[in-house]
Amino acid sequence: MSTRKLVLTALVCGLVIILAGGFKLLQVATDAPRVELLAWGTPATLGDMTVAVESVSKSTDATLVTVTMRGVALAKGAFEGWRMLAEGKVFTPLTQQTATDACQEVSATADVRCTVTFDPTVATPTVAYLRAGAQQQWGTEG
Repeated sequence: MSTRKLVLTALVCGLVIILAGGFKLLQVATDAPRVELLAWGTPATLGDMTVAVESVSKSTDATLVTVTMRGVALAKGAFEGWRMLAEGKVFTPLTQQTATDACQEVSATADVRCTVTFDPTVATPTVAYLRAGAQQQWGTEG
C-alpha cells in the first residue's frame, strides 16, 4: 500500500471520529437532567432508610425542617446526610441541635419524627437527603 493511500485512510478515519464525537456532544448537550422533586410528606427509600420531609418553617434565627425517618439505628443521630439547598448555597445541619426531639436515635421498626436545624434562609429551600450513594430531594416547584 502506498504512502498516499495510508495518509488518506488516516484522514478519513480521523474525520469519522470527529463527526461521531460532534454528534455525541450534540446528543449530550440536548439531554435535560432529570431531578425528581418530591412534595413535602412524600416518603422515599434510600438504601436501608425510609425518610420524608414533613414541613419547613423559617424564622430569623433558623430554618427548621421536620423529618420522619425509619431504618437502621444511626450512631451519629439523624442529622448526617441532610442538606438544604437555598439561595445558590448548600447548607449542612447546625452542629448545635436545640430541639427536644433532636432524634439522636433512629428506630429500625417505627417512624421517628425529628427537627433538623439549619441556618436561616430567605428563599424557599429544597431539602435533600443523601445515603447509600443516592440522593432524594423535597421542595416546591417554581
